[in-house]
Amino acid sequence: MDVSRRTFLATAGAVTAGALVPGRLLAAVKKHTPPTPDLSNWAAVKALFPLAKDKVQFAGFFIASHPKPVSDAIQAFRRAIDESPFLQVEHRMFESETANALLEVCKAAAPYMGAKPDEIALTQNTTTGLALVYHGLPLKPGDEILVTEHDHFVHHEAVRTAALRAGATTRRVALYDDASQVTADDVVARIEKAIRPETRVLGVTWVHSSTGVRLPIRAIAFLVGQVNAQRDANRQLLLVVDGVHGFGCIDESAAELGADFFSAGTHKWMFAPRGTGVLWGRADRWPLIRPMIPSFASLALYEAWMKDALPPPTDAAMVSPGGFQAFEHQWAMAAAFQMHAKLGRARVAARIRALNDQLKQGLAAMKQVHVHTPMAADVSAGIVAFEVAGLKPEQVVAKLLEKNVVASTSPYRVTYARLSAGLINDEQEVDTALRAVRGLAGA
Repeated sequence: MDVSRRTFLATAGAVTAGALVPGRLLAAVKKHTPPTPDLSNWAAVKALFPLAKDKVQFAGFFIASHPKPVSDAIQAFRRAIDESPFLQVEHRMFESETANALLEVCKAAAPYMGAKPDEIALTQNTTTGLALVYHGLPLKPGDEILVTEHDHFVHHEAVRTAALRAGATTRRVALYDDASQVTADDVVARIEKAIRPETRVLGVTWVHSSTGVRLPIRAIAFLVGQVNAQRDANRQLLLVVDGVHGFGCIDESAAELGADFFSAGTHKWMFAPRGTGVLWGRADRWPLIRPMIPSFASLALYEAWMKDALPPPTDAAMVSPGGFQAFEHQWAMAAAFQMHAKLGRARVAARIRALNDQLKQGLAAMKQVHVHTPMAADVSAGIVAFEVAGLKPEQVVAKLLEKNVVASTSPYRVTYARLSAGLINDEQEVDTALRAVRGLAGA
């Protein structure tokens, strides 16, 4: 007699918990959750973050301070799990497809991403998502992965190790010589010139944390479509996007950019719990992926194992890494997406643009400062990279910290100082940062 986990748990749960069902478990969580705070003005939004008051924070893109709606959700799930660990995790993870905690997160993320819930895998960060894609693709000797000179270490490493494993090759292309002068047309032209017949995957980064340059992903995706129109179905070029520094600060739906796969940590601009991320893929592309880590998110995969049958074609749920995790963080991801939905993606993007325009214009007016991030809105986002004449980037950051301004350097071979204004900042703090830099520059 075949007994699926769902059937078993429905029976065992009734015996061990009486009438305890996922709906009541959710009620147990809600009793610990305070009402939604005021999001109507930016001062109220800024007040949701428990940041130290003795410093102004301009490195918020690195890893999020949990805003109150997210920390409340984490605490509510944590208390519910602490009160009844087995019942909370067993019922919310394994008993019901309709009340499954992971599905609830995907449902919350889907509208923001312009996606369907079953197109989203849940990961721990951008790094994990990129590795799952590159190592999961059926690459073989003779295939090439093309990336750019501007991608982060983890993107390059995921590509290098995946190619080594498959016997494929990798290559990098520079998309600009002077970041401050970059144009969308030039970026697309350089990529078009770099693509070869053996190129099977194109990996790009939406917003470069090295320079603050924002790539025209839609235009790149259109180019990929033109390339694929001339190729056989089994030689299609795939577009993989590291989207972490655009996700949550740009008014674009990730799933509508035209990529095949899009990976982003949600613990940066989205303010989701630390250690969480999303990996979106086109529905017709997921079957290409070979899952790398056993999943807890796929009932179909579990039932195939129970029946000693072959697994079904890969879908997003099968790629979500399983295993026991900090469930209160994973489940509370929904609160971050709900917060962003209430704020409004366009409203958030406009706010971040305005603050960073103020920052860029103020820096550009200083004679001893060179701003590397483009001024144009279509090729920039929320990170501003700059240099101060006569000072190394790490010296700039150290001296700003002495003035209680938290800045950062870009972790690349060519490095710059960085300031990044987000929802944790306001116009007065931007002025404070600009005064501090002006003091260093003698301007």
